[in-house]
Order: sequence, then C-alpha cells, then structure tokens
Amino acid sequence: MKNKEYFYDSLYLEFDKKRLTSMCYFIHFMLSYNELFKKIGINEELSINEVIDNYLPLAYLLNFFINDSFNRKKILSKCFDVNNFKVPYLIGVAGSVAVGKSTTARLLQSLLSSFYKHKKVELITTDGFLHSNKVLLNRKIMNKKGFPQSYDMCKLIKFISQIKSGVRNLTIPIYSHLKYDIIPNKMQLVDQPDILILEGLNVLQNSIDYQECSYHRVFVSDFIDFSIYVDAEPQLLREWYISRFLKLRKSAFLDSNSYFHNYSKITEKESIEIAGFIWDEINGLNLKENILPTKKRANLIISKGKNHSIQNIHLKKFL
Repeated sequence: MKNKEYFYDSLYLEFDKKRLTSMCYFIHFMLSYNELFKKIGINEELSINEVIDNYLPLAYLLNFFINDSFNRKKILSKCFDVNNFKVPYLIGVAGSVAVGKSTTARLLQSLLSSFYKHKKVELITTDGFLHSNKVLLNRKIMNKKGFPQSYDMCKLIKFISQIKSGVRNLTIPIYSHLKYDIIPNKMQLVDQPDILILEGLNVLQNSIDYQECSYHRVFVSDFIDFSIYVDAEPQLLREWYISRFLKLRKSAFLDSNSYFHNYSKITEKESIEIAGFIWDEINGLNLKENILPTKKRANLIISKGKNHSIQNIHLKKFL
C-alpha cells in the first residue's frame, strides 16, 4: 500500500468525484440526452448524471491539452512557413477487457466533437489490427487473442506513423465482434482527422512488449499525444466480464451468425462457469502479464469502482 500511495503522490495529481464535478458547473452542455445514450455500450451501467459529472469534466480537461497542442502547431507552421501543417492530436485509451474503455472512448469522441464543432474527431480501435482467425489458428495462438502476439503490430505502427505524417485517405481493417474476426474486404476510411482517439488493450505497450517487430524501433505509444488508462480492481473486472457475457448470451449470441452462438443454448450456470474460465485463463492472464504493467505509462488514470462509477482521476504532474 505504501508503494502504491508513493507512486500516486509522487507522479500524479488526484481529482476526486467532488473536484471533477465542480470543474464543469459553468460548461454549456451541448449534447442531447439521446445522443449520449447512443454512445453508452450494453456492458455499461452509466447514467446521464455520471456522464455529466465525470466524463464531461474529463473531456474539458483534455480540451486544455488539445488547445495547447493546436497552438504550438500554429506557431511551428508560421516559423517554418509550412502550409497545411495538419497532424492529428492522438489520444490513446487503454485498459482491460470489460473495464469500459470502448464506452469511454465513444463518450470522449462525442463530447470533444461538441467542443470542436468545426474539427473532425474520429475513433478507431486496435481490434482491426488483430490477425485473422485463420492466421491465429495456423500459429496455434487462437487462445491468445488480445495478447501482443495476436496483433499485426507492423501494420498498426505503419498506419499510425502515416496518419501522424499527414497522409490522406488511409484505410484500416474492420473487426466484427459478432463474427469474432476481421471482416474480409471491408475497410474503415481515415482521412486526416484533427483529433484521433485510438482505443485498445495494447496502445500503451512499447517495443519492449513486442520484440518481433521493431519498426524503426518505435511503437504506437511513441506517437500518442495524451494517454488514458481505465482502471479497476481485477475482481470487479472479472465480475463485469461475466455480467457482460450473460447479457450477450441473451442478445448478440442469439444471432446464428455469432461466433459464440452455441453459448446461447447453455444454462446460466454453465455460462457463468465458462465466462469465469475464459477470464481466468485468457483475459485475466493478459491483464496481469501485458496490460496492467502499462498503467504507469499513462498521462491520466481513471479509477472505477462498483457499477462502473468513476471514483477518482490521477493526472500525471509532468506532461
């Protein structure tokens, strides 16, 4: 406990729920309730009050860093007489499976879009850079999906380096959670966004975590302007994963095209046992070995408690 307290006290400023809420009393909230509800995933138990009290202040805090970056780019553009000096501000959102990082990323995209009406705010996930199931099966690592070795990191790093270099009309693969695989011949177009949110398990990992691909000895984390780690106690994450599994069993798994369709036919008790096993042998292990060690690299740590409620936020002092 002392080491943990020293880590936060020495490296991070802490914002509790009360301080977060007080930051945004004067902000004009520009999104409708309907728009916000569309951004909340089925695995989250978020209320509008939670969004306004916690995620709106977070977006407002990010606003300071983004504006500072935009201003610096304007100065550089004038100093070097460069036209169209457009490099996206890259926000990385990392964290465990089931922690709610996808919902966090979607909410930030909506809130930042409301702050920057005339700028393009886009969101992509690293899921599109997973190797196909065919490749994973051939390499006998299907049970390691989400682990470092399951990603085509050279392709991901190349994409990030291109987009930070201002390359236009880039395309990336699309991953289907229903099919549990890359969708063949279907791509997402990314064309010079002003702000790009990159969400995934691995966005804070670096070349130490990926020895097989040293693309000019750089990694995704080298290109990120601001990084966020969404955190929760492992036991809570396990409970949330099982809860999400049970919800999907009554919804997405019912689709005959779902990779997990057979799980819709088993009992709830069996579902809980299987979900617990998957967590313990795959997702929990990946968290311990590959994801949690990257937390200290984040500029900002969101700590969640029961019901996915944000308890506090730690902001790194030296940014």
